[in-house]
Amino acid sequence: MPRSHDDHWDLASSVGVTATMVAAGRAMATKDPRGLINDQFAEPLVRAVGVELFTKMMDGELDFDAIENASPVRMQAMIDGMAVRTKYFDDYFLGATAAGVRQVVILASGLDSRAFRLPWPSGTVVYEIDQPQVIEFKTTTLAGIGAQPTATRRTVAIDLRGDWPAALRAAGLDTTAPTAWLAEGLLIYLPPEAQDRLFDNITALSAPGSTIATEFVPGIIDFDVERAREMSGSFRDHGVDIDMGSLVYTGERNHVVDYLRTSGWDVEGVTRTELFQRNGIDVPPPENDDPLGEIIFISGGLTG
Repeated sequence: MPRSHDDHWDLASSVGVTATMVAAGRAMATKDPRGLINDQFAEPLVRAVGVELFTKMMDGELDFDAIENASPVRMQAMIDGMAVRTKYFDDYFLGATAAGVRQVVILASGLDSRAFRLPWPSGTVVYEIDQPQVIEFKTTTLAGIGAQPTATRRTVAIDLRGDWPAALRAAGLDTTAPTAWLAEGLLIYLPPEAQDRLFDNITALSAPGSTIATEFVPGIIDFDVERAREMSGSFRDHGVDIDMGSLVYTGERNHVVDYLRTSGWDVEGVTRTELFQRNGIDVPPPENDDPLGEIIFISGGLTG
């Protein structure tokens, strides 16, 4: 079903299922002996969602050779991609807090468990923003397994299409103090004007010394909808409600690095290929590339 301005979802459908798929990738990367990341909460969260395909993936019960567009090589490339992405943003947060930032905002937090698993310095407050049912599910599930946040965790249960800046301030965000912002795996699901508005709001809420991290997909401009639909068809054949061809907003949009720089942010980008190389992981062959193409991971700080 095509996106609309007021569509909704849970963690087993539409945009929500992508959060579960990403968490399944983190769970599988956590089991990898190379030990790039350790997200011990990803697996129980995915199991609680209850999508059978993702549970079987984590348990090693799927024959990827028997699934169209899901060969073992392609699936390993996806898992490795999730590992380097997660490590990049983990390291970003560790660097920001080491520099003294004590406010963290995770936008569209989904099944992100960083508030529970990263070694936050004393006094750190982590704000998580997402739809109410997503926030409630994660909070209840993690409480059920006895998980405790490693920072002060404040949830902001609101859709990003609403007045989330007001809700964030009401939850206690101090706009006079630096904040470390994260918009991970989010921008492709926003229309171009909403992407700009998101960064405008972040800038307006940020004090000097704030930091930001996100990613940009240049290939979204000429995104191959049919190829994405074909690739996600194998997931639909196994009961997963996903059609990537209809979930993302394609076409021209501002390059994130350029847009943030004009707004006063000193940011730099690194490609996913560079992250593979930096972490000693083989770069996937071209035939196993993501239909979105190369991804640029971005981070930096607010000047002035």
